[in-house]
Amino acid sequence: MKQKCSAAVFFLAAVMGVIFPASLPAEGPVISGILDTKVSFSAGAGEMPDFSYGIEEYANLRMRSTVGDRGTIYAAFNLIAAAGAGAFTASLTPEGSAGSGASALVTGDNYSAALDLERLYFRVNSDFLDVEAGLMRLAFGYGQVWRPSDFLNPRNPLFPDLRPRAVLGGTVAVYPSETMKIQGFGAAPRNSLNLHGSGAVAGAAGDMHWERLSMQALYAYESPREETPLGLHRGGLSLKAELELGFILDLMYLYNHDTEPGIRGLSASAGFDYSFYDGRFYVLAEYLYSGAESVTSGEFSNRNYIYGMVLYRFTDYTNLSLACMASIDDVSFSPVVTLEHDLFQGMTLSLTGRVPLDRDLFSGDGNHGELGPDNSGTRLLVSAAVRFRF
Repeated sequence: MKQKCSAAVFFLAAVMGVIFPASLPAEGPVISGILDTKVSFSAGAGEMPDFSYGIEEYANLRMRSTVGDRGTIYAAFNLIAAAGAGAFTASLTPEGSAGSGASALVTGDNYSAALDLERLYFRVNSDFLDVEAGLMRLAFGYGQVWRPSDFLNPRNPLFPDLRPRAVLGGTVAVYPSETMKIQGFGAAPRNSLNLHGSGAVAGAAGDMHWERLSMQALYAYESPREETPLGLHRGGLSLKAELELGFILDLMYLYNHDTEPGIRGLSASAGFDYSFYDGRFYVLAEYLYSGAESVTSGEFSNRNYIYGMVLYRFTDYTNLSLACMASIDDVSFSPVVTLEHDLFQGMTLSLTGRVPLDRDLFSGDGNHGELGPDNSGTRLLVSAAVRFRF
């Protein structure tokens, strides 16, 4: 365990040395990030034990260094140590852990640990042109809960704290005016061991902003794979309107030559948010349709979902929120209540409770919903976490 951890530390130092060599004509690197300490307890359901605990220590370290007056280099790492449910979940599905997905989990006598390279890219900018390339976030769309246009890594509101995964790719963006952006982008195939480039993505997107309305449109082509010999086409549209309420519409359509065109390829979300009483009350609601072949179908098995949240700020330092994701098709719910308090600047304490519900829980009719206790593996999940921002 010590040898593997030492190797991980050496790797981190070596990468930092490559990114920020002493002879580089740039400002010193700026380091920031977060440190989370989390303890959780769960009453299990389905195949999970009746009781389980979890301890997680998670750090996201972000580094930035300028090169001359035009270039910037970015890097970010996740450091994870976990025991109990946190280590078990990370070993099965890294995306379910505190970080964005550890690449190598090392198990020791007392804890499991991982080091994950999250971002590593450069940006060169001018007044009218920006170039970015490397391991980076290629984000699209304006949705706050679901974001179908963000097809490379769509969001999952069941894990709101996860930092979105990066992809190995690049963008070239031009700015014809102060309110317009046009960019071309590309990303490597999801299978990093692919030698033929099958499944690579290339496309273009355009953003236009008015006083109260923003619009983004995009097109992407995925090169042929064995399952899709003619490739895949994706088209997306996202709208955001700032009226008395904030409205969003976000959709993506996938066209596959090998299947019949139809609503199966559509993923679309729509919703609003609103704050009142001088910002003390905040409400948010979004609906999602997830077609059987859509970008969000890999995350969810049903077609229709709704998400709602109400947040109340007692003071500038304390807030209470109630949020719920519901699957309309099988009548299952995943409500969660969260209390947050800023102990001092940069340190936040949060208490969270989640109670998955479905029809079988109340009637015993055997209808186990997607978001219910049997499929989620828990009847009750409570956690306490402390977050430091630096």
